[in-house]
Amino acid sequence: MPENNCSLRKFYYSNHMKVFIPKETAEFESRVAATPDSVQKLVALGCKVTIEKDAGKAAGYSDAEYKKAGAAIGAKAGNDIILQVSPAQITIGKQKFDMLKVPRITRAQSMDVLSSQANLGGYRAVIDALNVYSRAFPMMMTAAGTVTPAKVIIVGAGVAGLQAIATAKRMGAIVSAFDVRAAAKEQVESLGAKFIEVEGEDAEDKSGYAKEVSAEYKKRQEQALKDAMAKADIVITTAQIPGRPAPRIISKDMVELMKAGSVIVDMAVGSGGNCELSQVGKDVEHKGVLILGHPNLPSKLAAAASKLYAQNLVNFLGLVIKDGKLAIDEKDEIIASTLVKTEPEREKPAAPKSKPKATKAKGKK
Repeated sequence: MPENNCSLRKFYYSNHMKVFIPKETAEFESRVAATPDSVQKLVALGCKVTIEKDAGKAAGYSDAEYKKAGAAIGAKAGNDIILQVSPAQITIGKQKFDMLKVPRITRAQSMDVLSSQANLGGYRAVIDALNVYSRAFPMMMTAAGTVTPAKVIIVGAGVAGLQAIATAKRMGAIVSAFDVRAAAKEQVESLGAKFIEVEGEDAEDKSGYAKEVSAEYKKRQEQALKDAMAKADIVITTAQIPGRPAPRIISKDMVELMKAGSVIVDMAVGSGGNCELSQVGKDVEHKGVLILGHPNLPSKLAAAASKLYAQNLVNFLGLVIKDGKLAIDEKDEIIASTLVKTEPEREKPAAPKSKPKATKAKGKK
């Protein structure tokens, strides 16, 4: 592609490109945007990497490990590239790339941070539920009697939901799942779970994500979930709509149908919550039902989550770094989707032109 094409921006550096990884400061955040393994890969791409002191400590990575991998420990100063977790973005010069906007195409799968983190979140949701549940997950037959298996409902069968299904099944629970997308039925059943069907519309958008449903469908959905939740021990909600508040699915009345000792894990609490009673960062008990509201479950698996996230970023940088130099092709679908568009400067309105003064025609004397 010719260099004068405005969609291909090239930046040349006499020395290595400088990459900085800060220590995350957001509440509930323990992840880090680079691991010792990813540092080695960044160095191989032609980068000089600096890590803020103790940036990886909460995720189990020491400064000594980063140094051994080829990074320096220091502060932010004149860096070309900044990698972050919260917000999930890469800053290159004055340009920012939102890693939550990676398109759902085959070529971008290795850069998809939403999927890599949601997968771990779904697993952790089941672990957290099991940790506070006062009974056992699998059926147990003993001389003293039989322990019946836990009944688990997963609301939302995206990446997080499917992993939650698989994890709960491995632990011996009886699992059912609900999703507004008709295509999810086959995926749910392939994991050995029962799909809770609601007659009506298919709420899947062109990107494969769930979209808003009609009021009539919500009524049928509520009734189907009420019937299922009355028999459930654990409910895990994962339903989210990109760029919008999470849909409210579980009402106070529905919670009150569950028996004492039941558990709800609201994975969408950080974006508004699927459950009416969930609260960010709090465990709420309502009439014997415990509702868990941790807004960042992947962060509770900080080492594994950081490893996957850091590799997602390395894969993205591999797209924009060629032969040790930055070459950002803004026509590339992945680049175009993630590039944060800055609001164009508003042009100042032109000053109104002064009207020429009317001159009276002189008559002949």
